Amino acid sequence: MSSSWTDELNKVFEMALARYDKDAPDFWQNVARAVGEGKTVDDVKEHFKVLTEDVDDMERMYGGRSSNKYKGGSSSSGEQRLKHHKPQ
Repeated sequence: MSSSWTDELNKVFEMALARYDKDAPDFWQNVARAVGEGKTVDDVKEHFKVLTEDVDDMERMYGGRSSNKYKGGSSSSGEQRLKHHKPQ
């Protein structure tokens, strides 16, 4: 399992989340393949989980008004904001 996530890999990861159909059975395989750098399906699922938890933590700290780049819409939790890309 590869654990290092650079800023560049994070950008590729975010783009892959947006690019691929979240309902496709091979969604996480596609994301892992797009990220490359030896990242596995488990790596990208875990990274997604960690980022979702980070967003939730920031919202708790800042009352739902974080400046995190994952912010979007009017939902009140990081998981809802990223719900279209939940690990399966």
